[in-house]
Amino acid sequence: MRTLLAWALFALLPAQQFTPAPGAELLHRPLDQILDVDVRDGLVYYRALKSDRGRLDRYVASLNVPAATYQGWSKAQQEAFWVDAYNAFVLETVINHYPMRGTINQIPGAFDKTVWHAAGRGVTLDQIEKTILPEFKEPRLYLALGRGTVGGGRLRSEAYTAERLDKQLADLQAEFVQNGHLYRVDHLTNTINVTPIVSWHEAEFVAAYDKNDAKFAQRSPIERAVIAFLLPSLLPSEKEFVQKNEWKMAFMPMDWQLNDLTGRGHGDGE
Repeated sequence: MRTLLAWALFALLPAQQFTPAPGAELLHRPLDQILDVDVRDGLVYYRALKSDRGRLDRYVASLNVPAATYQGWSKAQQEAFWVDAYNAFVLETVINHYPMRGTINQIPGAFDKTVWHAAGRGVTLDQIEKTILPEFKEPRLYLALGRGTVGGGRLRSEAYTAERLDKQLADLQAEFVQNGHLYRVDHLTNTINVTPIVSWHEAEFVAAYDKNDAKFAQRSPIERAVIAFLLPSLLPSEKEFVQKNEWKMAFMPMDWQLNDLTGRGHGDGE
């Protein structure tokens, strides 16, 4: 009931004029507007999104640009395109089944069977994550994927675009240590707990971040990579803990709970 009341109050607020973020590309401006209106701190107003789904439907359809057009884009444009496409396809998947009592990975074929059309080809969500994105050799892209979950990468309230991509990915890296679903330290057991997203893409993280630091020579490549990824964003006391090199590393289970701001997926506010 409290959730319904909160949503009702939100709906009564005066509409604010949308101003596209600086550098927002024309193709992704509709998604930029959708995310700006319907996403708060990584959580989605799925009920509102479904009630006015026309904008998302049109954006998803617009992603099937000719292959030749896609090939003419810069690497940054292509990277941003696939992250935005993935996130839009996830939103579409959820509202196609909303309200729902389960999680997105309980929708049959949501990740590995449902085919979407983008850049002149048919792709599944898994193909985007496991086949297309690895070509860019940029592991931070995996943290930009919303996945429709509380435990996945935090869905931003803006689209990814080529002009802003470097800063957006840098922000993701800096925010990583502030997100308890991605990173937690248990000082009682000296354990650094990290999202399983890193383990799913171990080869890419190792290739990008393992610099064979002599300080951690006895550590595994993925442990060295994670520490190199984390260190720039850690507080001095946290860096001291890491430098002591007495910790162990563990990968947390994924929290597949729907990232729903309206009733946690139940659609009834209970």
